[in-house]
Amino acid sequence: MRTVKELCDLVRETSYVIHIFHGHGHLEKVYENTLAHRLRKLGLEVRQQYPMTVYDEDGTIVGEYFADLLVEGHLIVELKACRTLADEHIAQILGYLKSARIEDGLLINFGSYQFQIKKYVMSRERTQGSQET
Repeated sequence: MRTVKELCDLVRETSYVIHIFHGHGHLEKVYENTLAHRLRKLGLEVRQQYPMTVYDEDGTIVGEYFADLLVEGHLIVELKACRTLADEHIAQILGYLKSARIEDGLLINFGSYQFQIKKYVMSRERTQGSQET
């Protein structure tokens, strides 16, 4: 089993190669399919549009959302194909991590001329996410 750091490194490297090959002009779904395909070729378990349960603070199920990718059951990957990442994209992944009670996530933007990727960690002791680039 790979560590979260190793998973993040694989996703980061693979995403960058995809960005170089495909450029920045496709729809988000093209990048999602390509990244899922290439990560699976590396032997990783990747689930696309995976339904994630949203919990309230007392553990009550209050809804669900669909993670673009769930890698190895514990890394959420949220993909964008836009000019630049915005505050609402960051809020989205932090909300996903907190609500689904998953600690690690990557936010990747393929739509910009310059490749963008950010890592977020939602610790169980804290209610805010920390960011690593």
